[in-house]
Amino acid sequence: MSSSIFTVRRLASSDVGLLRQLNALLGRAFAEPATFGDAPPGDGYVKDLLGREHIVVLVALKGETVLDGLVAYALDKFEKERREYYIYDLAVDEGHRRQGIAKALIRRLCDLAAERGGWVVYVQADLDDAPAIALYEKLGVREDVLHFDIGIDANALLEGPHEAMRSPA
Repeated sequence: MSSSIFTVRRLASSDVGLLRQLNALLGRAFAEPATFGDAPPGDGYVKDLLGREHIVVLVALKGETVLDGLVAYALDKFEKERREYYIYDLAVDEGHRRQGIAKALIRRLCDLAAERGGWVVYVQADLDDAPAIALYEKLGVREDVLHFDIGIDANALLEGPHEAMRSPA
């Protein structure tokens, strides 16, 4: 998918450099440069992830420069033969907003989902992220839900939720 300004492309295992550009963008967009850049995974790990069918990484490119992008995961369901696609990360650089890039990325994801038996694409937004909420309200039906992060340390879970989320000393 392309326009005169950008091209939307799904990254493949050979696109390690483009994924690294996307990670830098995600770090800037979410104000978490350390999360996305301080301990980058090795090339082999990235190639493996990009080669997996259930992981969808889409970028908007101008030439070989990543303008914006999204990361989504296909979740196969048990109740019916279908899958849902969850947009985990979507970043549109502030200088590229209101140009249709986010809509183009989501439209491409919807096309891929439809080709692969997808039933729905869903995303969550933080309550204070007005630009994201405005975009998603144009594209879908809003559901107000709560999101909880549950730590994976079984011992800490027995002690209570506040202990489970603390980092080890």
